[in-house]
Amino acid sequence: MNKLKTGDEVLVITGKDKGKKGIVSTRVGGNKVVVDGINIVKKHQKPNPNKNEPGGITNKAMPIHVSNLAIVNPDTGEKDKVVIKIKEDGKRVRVFRSSGNEIPAVAGKK
Repeated sequence: MNKLKTGDEVLVITGKDKGKKGIVSTRVGGNKVVVDGINIVKKHQKPNPNKNEPGGITNKAMPIHVSNLAIVNPDTGEKDKVVIKIKEDGKRVRVFRSSGNEIPAVAGKK
């Protein structure tokens, strides 16, 4: 089970965007995620008249490794660690290490 999922609010703990918060938008591969507003790079794009796309320099969010991120506990507003616990019925859930509260599921996600 992954400790970070789509829709989680995370804090960047190292790198050029250290201290910024964002929402995980997608997972890329096994251990990288794309976070909205984090790790933005300039992309030089050629025009494509078939798709009606103009050329120029655009901003693009690139993947960041999960080891550079920490989940934000909404109760305290600070970074926290995640523990995976198994309930009595055998279901695995993500839990905040500091408080022991279950991490709420994102609406529309399983």
